[in-house]
Amino acid sequence: MKKNFIYSLFLVFLSCSGTVVIENIPAADMKAPPVSGYFKKRVLIEDYTGTWCGNCARIAYAIEQVQAQTDDAVVVAIHSGPDPYDFADIQPLKDLVSPNDPLALPISRLNRTTVWKFPEVTNTAQAINLTSANCGVGVALNSVVDNGMINLDVKLNFAQNYTGLKLVVLVLENNLIHDQTNYSSYFGNSNSPIYHNYIHKHVLRSSITPLMGNQITESMTVGQQIIKSFSVPIPASVSNASNISFVAIVTDQNNNAINSRAVNANESQVMEQNP
Repeated sequence: MKKNFIYSLFLVFLSCSGTVVIENIPAADMKAPPVSGYFKKRVLIEDYTGTWCGNCARIAYAIEQVQAQTDDAVVVAIHSGPDPYDFADIQPLKDLVSPNDPLALPISRLNRTTVWKFPEVTNTAQAINLTSANCGVGVALNSVVDNGMINLDVKLNFAQNYTGLKLVVLVLENNLIHDQTNYSSYFGNSNSPIYHNYIHKHVLRSSITPLMGNQITESMTVGQQIIKSFSVPIPASVSNASNISFVAIVTDQNNNAINSRAVNANESQVMEQNP
């Protein structure tokens, strides 16, 4: 029997009174048709990088190629090392992606734990294929950045039952201009080791929740909506509040990202639910 049906998978168990249908879970692959009530699924790309890292331009270029093919990619750039954007609190992520070895950049992960196969530039389909029209949890964010404060609502809607999920909420900054060491042939710099005035995007500045997430303690059942509200000062690491954006990630207990979504400052989103 095939593990993935085109439309849906019925989970059943046998009881003394007969067969009981527990849940109708639609196929989550990219080509599966949308099922009413389910939500758009975006792929999370976490790029462990550095302005000093000459090989990191390869990942940045691969991300641009993914974004040229789909709007359903959520990107987080985690800088490490002798870098003006070094994320000092990286240790929990380091323990996740490289627990037994030094953090040798570049490193990239899809949906937090899946290795993006090298060479990433020719494996963009691996990332794109992780998007779907059918996710059991939908995410929408509303953000207000004003007077030195961040007020953020993260809404979660459920089309199937879950337990053990966690929520991660991150603060990013875009349009940071700094030279980027580049040993690759991408970006037209095959004859120069430095890409001058490179625009760095999706730079992780702060984590509102723990990096591995806060446990969601509310009931997560079909039709349920949960709203998590956060009110925090703009991080001191942010150089321009108008360039702030936010990412919300829903993970399972093994830190696999189930769904994610990004929002700009002072933007209000609607839930991406199939009619």
